[in-house]
Amino acid sequence: MPKIFLIVMLKKRIIPCLDVKDGRVVKGINFIDLVDAGNPVEQAKYYSENGADEICFLDISASLENRDTIINMVQETAKEVFIPLTVGGGVKSIKNIQNLLKAGADKVSINSAAINDPEIIKNSSKYFGSQCIVVAVDVKKNNNNSWTVYSHGGTKNTNIDALDWLKKVEDLGAGEVLLTSMDKDGTKSGFDLEVLSLANKILTIPVIASGGVGSIEHFYDGVKIGKADALLAASVFHFNEFSIM
Repeated sequence: MPKIFLIVMLKKRIIPCLDVKDGRVVKGINFIDLVDAGNPVEQAKYYSENGADEICFLDISASLENRDTIINMVQETAKEVFIPLTVGGGVKSIKNIQNLLKAGADKVSINSAAINDPEIIKNSSKYFGSQCIVVAVDVKKNNNNSWTVYSHGGTKNTNIDALDWLKKVEDLGAGEVLLTSMDKDGTKSGFDLEVLSLANKILTIPVIASGGVGSIEHFYDGVKIGKADALLAASVFHFNEFSIM
């Protein structure tokens, strides 16, 4: 009997990002000058129905304001979304992660808390499974052609080398990395392909590219040059510059 070989091509995911502040979707440039971009629940529902592979919901002021993610908004969003939902912002403990998963999140994104206590990555990935744990890494480029990690919504310089941190995150058990270039955020000049490709050279876990999309070609470059597993964008979708499809 002849053998049948099945070759599976993994689809590159398109992920609209909902940055939420004070109950509204917002978008800025380089993490500042935020403008209103709509209702998060309505936006998530629209994207879910119109071709998104996943939704990323980030409560961007939660860590800065030292509070938990807005659970009721996650619950309302989860009711309307029938694709994977990643939620982040203010996640500080196993209990926070548990509450978000119970509220309807499929994956939880950790950023500032992981920097303050890296053991949360190891403990949460063991407790819930690494497939649930995304570590968000916000980076800025330095003059010496290196990148530094920032925390608390991009307001605090940690002085941690980005590539060193990315490798540590993987070693601690993260299932995925959300890599955002603060230099590119909102500029529509394309992903930081340099840091993206360097990250993918040292990591074996999936990397979500974030920051800078302004054209369809930028998505292509993110995959072809940056080797990203998933591509995240916000303003080009929120302001209807082009559709997800």
